[in-house]
Amino acid sequence: MDIKVYHTLHKDAVKIRKEVFMEEQGFHDEFDETDETAIHLVLYIDQVPAATCRFFPGQTQGEYIVGRIAVEKEFRGNHLGSRILSAAESEIRNSGGNTVRLHAQQQARPFYEKQGYTIFGEPDFDEDCPHIWMEKELEKNVMKGFYQ
Repeated sequence: MDIKVYHTLHKDAVKIRKEVFMEEQGFHDEFDETDETAIHLVLYIDQVPAATCRFFPGQTQGEYIVGRIAVEKEFRGNHLGSRILSAAESEIRNSGGNTVRLHAQQQARPFYEKQGYTIFGEPDFDEDCPHIWMEKELEKNVMKGFYQ
């Protein structure tokens, strides 16, 4: 397993997001102007792109938004979602971030709660799909990967 950090939207992230969000889930507005400035992570298994996510600074000091977390169908069930999210959190922590927020699909709520996220705000819809805002305060000086 290898996780690469890209400062531009990499073709491997595009491939995963198209397959998961557009083809599988039916979203239309998958790519936006945020992709131009976000940091993109891609997780590879034997050099095959398996998972992706992006993050970017929020509106307040130390706040970052994580999104577009996707795992290819054939790689699901192997905890790759939690690994790519953990890698994003480590990158955010290393960038001076202390709060992570995300706009999650309602059906993914249990996954994010297991990762330490809590709901804030009211539910809303993105392309007719119920979403919730969730957040997590990052711990300082955590040795990620030590227990993995």
